[in-house]
Amino acid sequence: MGLNIPWSFTLALVDGYSVLVKCPLRQPGVLLIIVIGDWVLSTLTLAAASSTASVVDLLVHANGPYCLPKLCSRYQISAAMAFLSWFLSLASSLFNLWLLPAL
Repeated sequence: MGLNIPWSFTLALVDGYSVLVKCPLRQPGVLLIIVIGDWVLSTLTLAAASSTASVVDLLVHANGPYCLPKLCSRYQISAAMAFLSWFLSLASSLFNLWLLPAL
């Protein structure tokens, strides 16, 4: 998940620069790099969300006081937000993949 912030920040800078100079990035090579990067980060985000959910499930269903009820609910919310992040990342990568043949 630590790769998502630099990737998104870099894409925001590139998009801001292209708006500033009024030159859209419609080159197939640039868009291909963006699509591949989005797919890799979407897969990594799914892996992080799945591992978070499995650890939360282990803590909740363990036979012992491994997790206080207030903390367990926070962990469950964290896992849900990780899956939401994956879903949005997947939507972005699918949209970029849809744009690639249009060039």
